[in-house]
Amino acid sequence: MFLKLEKCLEVITMWQKSYNNSPSVYIVPTPIGNLEDMTFRAISTLKMVDVIFSEDTRVTIQLLNHFEIKNKLIHMDDHNEETVKESVLLALRDGKNVAIVTDRGTPIISDPGYKTVKFLKENGYNVIALPGPTAFVPALVASGISSEHFTFYGFLSSKEKKMYDELNMLKDSEYTLVFYEAPHRIMRTLEAMLEVFGDRKISISREISKLHESVFVGRISEAIKTIDVKGEFVIVVEANNEVIDNNMSIKENVNMYIKSGLSSMDAIKRVAKERRIPKGDVYKEYHEGR
Repeated sequence: MFLKLEKCLEVITMWQKSYNNSPSVYIVPTPIGNLEDMTFRAISTLKMVDVIFSEDTRVTIQLLNHFEIKNKLIHMDDHNEETVKESVLLALRDGKNVAIVTDRGTPIISDPGYKTVKFLKENGYNVIALPGPTAFVPALVASGISSEHFTFYGFLSSKEKKMYDELNMLKDSEYTLVFYEAPHRIMRTLEAMLEVFGDRKISISREISKLHESVFVGRISEAIKTIDVKGEFVIVVEANNEVIDNNMSIKENVNMYIKSGLSSMDAIKRVAKERRIPKGDVYKEYHEGR
């Protein structure tokens, strides 16, 4: 009986009463481009809190000045979050309300903030997340690609081998895939996707909500030929809808991947991996059967 009561109490302590007038940290999304996307609630919250922890105070001060918000700013990014989170905790213990913002969009979504939120929740403080701007949602809903089920992956690794490992892990997913990418890496990423995924349908949104917003819909190979590499990108890739015919010959299997955009050697490697047979056997069968 005692054990059952103890388990029940453990469950109760997991519930946060967000608006119980206790010192809280507010996760406040900021516009990704168009300042009119700033919500009334975000403005009033930033005016209400005692201190704002910001990824880049130079960017945030421009936003605050625009909305006539005068508040104390403290710098917190990926590099110093491990130590600055202690300052957030001290502010809460002093009875202050705090906010966390990043340069653009919703904190923690491919941005700093996770370590701090985890730390504060472990210390029993309320974390209140406001709804608001985030880049992947408009990119997904405007893509024309199914959003019934999707995986938001964020940024792929900047290290080439790990990036390929990640793409290979995701290539058989039955869900739509969503990625963020920077302008200096977009071409390399698309070329890797073409090699690993084949020439799938894709949507690329750039400069979302800004004057030069543009959305591409087509095949990966077409995107590589036509993309303007300026701006920040959201990539939406259709799910793996291929149905592999177990009766398909090796030659037919290789040709299927060549038609999807892979080179003959990459197609041979993929068939060998999928069928779990030596690459040399696939190569021999493919070329002898031609």
